Amino acid sequence: MRQVKAVKITAENFAPFGSFCPMCEPTGYPLEGEIHKFYPDRVSGSIVGSIGFSPIAVKKDDRIIKAAEYHTTTWEGILPINDDMILHVAPASAGTPVPELAQAFIVPKGCMVKINTAIWHLAPLPVAEEVLHAMIILPECTYANDCTVVDMEEKDWFQIIL
Repeated sequence: MRQVKAVKITAENFAPFGSFCPMCEPTGYPLEGEIHKFYPDRVSGSIVGSIGFSPIAVKKDDRIIKAAEYHTTTWEGILPINDDMILHVAPASAGTPVPELAQAFIVPKGCMVKINTAIWHLAPLPVAEEVLHAMIILPECTYANDCTVVDMEEKDWFQIIL
């Protein structure tokens, strides 16, 4: 089985798939008040309609990836809450996963990731904790009306290693 090494996320290596911002340590020019610093629009994207904030809990396992999903009309946001997360992604393709192009990234706890429209991915995975708690940000009901999940053939499965 092919192995994919998870690497630390950087602006350069994640650029083909989306963007991110460490929410607890943002960079750039803030708008400052007497007791606050506000960093506007560090992660942004258009969404039509209402937005949904959906908690997800993912158990630690052997990190073998057997399926992938994509959304044709929207980006997806993921914010790991209690642990660093592993996020696997692959370039957009015409309805068939491209696991041979998959990459995996280690995303620090508290770092908001925006996955671009049509990028292959699946649930984030915990690095250290037995259960990763994260927040998924999508337009309401995306899971019901714009989520294509494809089970891969066993020959295409891959394992993420640290």
